[in-house]
Amino acid sequence: MTALRSRRHGYIALGLTAIAAVTLAGCAEGGDSGDSGESKTVQISGGITGSEADNLQKSFDQFTKDTGVKVVYTGDKGFEGNIVTKVAGGSAPDIAIVPQPGLLASLVGTGEVKEGTKEVEANVDKYWAPAWKEYGSVDGTFYSAPMLANVKGYIYYSPKSFQEWGVEVPKTWDELLTLTQTIQEKTGAPPWCAGFSSGDASGWPGTDWIEDLVLRQAGVDTYNSWAAGDVPFTDPAIASAFDSAGEILLNPQYVNAGFGDVKSINSTAFGDVAAKIADGSCALTHQATFLTANLLTVKTADGATPTIAPDGDVYAFVMPGEKEGDVSVSGGGEFVTAFSDDANTQKVLEFMSTPEFADTRVKLGGAISANTGADPSLASSEFLTEAMTLIQDPDTTFGFDASDMMPASVGSGSFWRGMVDWIDGKPTTQVLSDIQAGYQD
Repeated sequence: MTALRSRRHGYIALGLTAIAAVTLAGCAEGGDSGDSGESKTVQISGGITGSEADNLQKSFDQFTKDTGVKVVYTGDKGFEGNIVTKVAGGSAPDIAIVPQPGLLASLVGTGEVKEGTKEVEANVDKYWAPAWKEYGSVDGTFYSAPMLANVKGYIYYSPKSFQEWGVEVPKTWDELLTLTQTIQEKTGAPPWCAGFSSGDASGWPGTDWIEDLVLRQAGVDTYNSWAAGDVPFTDPAIASAFDSAGEILLNPQYVNAGFGDVKSINSTAFGDVAAKIADGSCALTHQATFLTANLLTVKTADGATPTIAPDGDVYAFVMPGEKEGDVSVSGGGEFVTAFSDDANTQKVLEFMSTPEFADTRVKLGGAISANTGADPSLASSEFLTEAMTLIQDPDTTFGFDASDMMPASVGSGSFWRGMVDWIDGKPTTQVLSDIQAGYQD
């Protein structure tokens, strides 16, 4: 897996599946102390909520039986906006699960984050590609091991419809455009659906399109430099990615299946595309692995829960690159960050950096890990097994979500707004200048 440089400032919330905050009563920050003075309860905080939080908590059941160390996880939907304030105010948890390298850097800036231990660092060196260690480091110092991962850039489709239309999964970007045209001609309807609406975060699904295309068309070095702010949005490589995305997203013959015209992309909630893929009214949509969770909450045209399989109702392929065989994906992940150095906290940190922890969590469902010692066959679906195998493959070029690496004024500010303006019809050159201006905020 190709290594990428870490970004040392800025953060946004990833579009991961999150439903409701989990509150665990009677758990004070810092845990309870035993006779030795060490904490017998290790408190973990993060932005993972709902059923995913429940599964994360279950991941420690056997660890607690084996060690006697109780782990209590508390999910907070406002975690990204709250954690720096809590840490600076002296209310840090023992461990935080941090979803962006930029947020990690902000926390390190408080002076409260503990450096990674030799044991944890050894596990990261052994089980992760070097890029992941860089993401968990700030100014060359290692702080945080990766935890879970997600892969973006998947295109969801109906295998049954593909068979009916006599088309196949494309192997290059040009073949994807040809496929789009073929489906449109065969059906007389727009093949693609897209939704950029996400409350205050509206626009982020559009940034994923651009990131995937920059990575595939310009290459990982340019992608890294762009994420680091060294290549501006006004650069021809970035403009080219917008132009390519526009061949689909700005074409009224190709979008927005089941919802309306091009501008309806901005009024369509990003998760609502799942229902249109499931019932067959939309042939193609671009989204991350987490869309599978949305698919399981909707119905097919027959009123059944869709099966996600190569021969099922819905499946997905990775957005192809310029040349056949080029495998590049963008994505994200979390980093396990410590604010306590007591012995029991260190035991938890070491456990969370092992394949055993990854296997335990992956087996519980809905998650994958880039830990190369973990077993992809334990994933809860064939699709997630394939995604986990892909992200573990050393030949896969992986780019950490670029907007997560940019300053918040850009990554979760002008970039998001720019995508909305672009769909609304603002010229690309003006949009690119407006996004770049976010670096001045």
